[in-house]
Amino acid sequence: MVSPEPIKGDGGVAGPPSAPGKVLLLSINRCVAPDQVFPLGLAHINSALRQAGYETRWLDLLMEGESLEEVLRTYRPDFIGVSLRNIDDVVIRKQEIYFGPLISISQTVRRVHPCPIILGGSGFSIFPERLLQFGEADFGIQGEGESSLLALLAALRNGGHYQDIPGLVYWRDTQVVANAPRRAAIECQLSPEDRPAAVRAHYLGASGMLNLQTQRGCAHLCCYCTYPVIEGRAHRRRPPEVVAEEMAQLQAQGVRYVFIVDSIFNSSARHVSDICEAILRRNVQMRWGCFLRPQGLTPDLMKLMARAGLVHIEYGSDSFCDSVLEAYGKRLTFADILHASELAWACKVDYCHFLICGGPGETMETLDEAFQNSLRLPNPVIMAVVGMRLYPGTPLHQRAICEGRVTAETDLLKPCYYLAPDLTADQIFDKMRTFTTRSPSWIPGDPQAGYTQLVERLRKRGVTGPLWSYFAALQRIMPQPVPIHHA
Repeated sequence: MVSPEPIKGDGGVAGPPSAPGKVLLLSINRCVAPDQVFPLGLAHINSALRQAGYETRWLDLLMEGESLEEVLRTYRPDFIGVSLRNIDDVVIRKQEIYFGPLISISQTVRRVHPCPIILGGSGFSIFPERLLQFGEADFGIQGEGESSLLALLAALRNGGHYQDIPGLVYWRDTQVVANAPRRAAIECQLSPEDRPAAVRAHYLGASGMLNLQTQRGCAHLCCYCTYPVIEGRAHRRRPPEVVAEEMAQLQAQGVRYVFIVDSIFNSSARHVSDICEAILRRNVQMRWGCFLRPQGLTPDLMKLMARAGLVHIEYGSDSFCDSVLEAYGKRLTFADILHASELAWACKVDYCHFLICGGPGETMETLDEAFQNSLRLPNPVIMAVVGMRLYPGTPLHQRAICEGRVTAETDLLKPCYYLAPDLTADQIFDKMRTFTTRSPSWIPGDPQAGYTQLVERLRKRGVTGPLWSYFAALQRIMPQPVPIHHA
């Protein structure tokens, strides 16, 4: 590990005369399905660093170009911030992990240009102690990192005390200590330079869209969900005019579609209406999509969102069976889901429902009930996965411990899934295969090779936004079986 001594200049690329240091921001995300996702967290970190006078440079492992070794030799940063967005693919049959490069990154830095390595990102925030150890890094920050990172860099530069910084994960001798994060207001305002042109161009070419965030936190109690672990339960909202201005900036840069990445955009009707009215006042002509909770929506609110540019809704429904919804901690019913679907259909907004089949309370009978209920939805797209990924700090994790599925010491960094008693993944996949032959609205499991080829063709033609509606159309024309991947 790098000794926490004051950082001295190293004669590298010069920044502003008063720049307190150079920071290399490294995105190691390798997840490309269903789309490559712009590393928005790094944009917020970049904004905080820029406003504090730091010089920054980005390196994204999804982009072709210089290697980490080459950048280290030429840029010679004072600090390296590594963002880990995804732990794994959350696919029960595949279980591809994305944190593997952390070791080689640390080894390359130690060999080529030793400097403090600081881990962060949503994936890191779920497993902070384990990933700091695994990646052999010097520090980490769990939760939002803007203010904590600045405090850490100042302490390292000046030889100051850093042990009490909120969210900091660090070594105390041979033990890892993780401080509780502090949830603060979202104060940063992104500028065009916080989305570097080359990075922006790459993601627009690969996915046809960029993203933005209007709030952090989630007050809901879904049993499996990590959003409260990562962002806390209190909703902290950005000013509507700031969000609208960010959309206007993106539009001026040639962006035609953005996805709002809030855990649920409709945390309150007032928040939704304020954002939409700000977009309309700013006269932003931007198509956008978002995650919505299928509850608390009204015809007027749906019409307002559509007028402001909403064209895609992704509902986190999880089940179409009331007893399973209750077991999942959703605090909503299928009647809510049906009503939300009808509102979207009436406003000609494409929508899909994400389902998790096989979690607590699921049986073959509840799966049948969910399928029958799905037939009542007007022209839906239904994206279904099998099994619930277990994450620490969630109600599902506690349930799995109480049921003897895992222990409190089980290392969940290796993907571990919960399936309801008496159900197997093969049984559920077989059931969903039957569903797809009776209703092409269902798209279960991994996308087929044909879907991947369709994505490439559509992106080359300039199609923007999520492509699940096209997947559903292809499914209707050429139904394909659900893949069963045997270990």
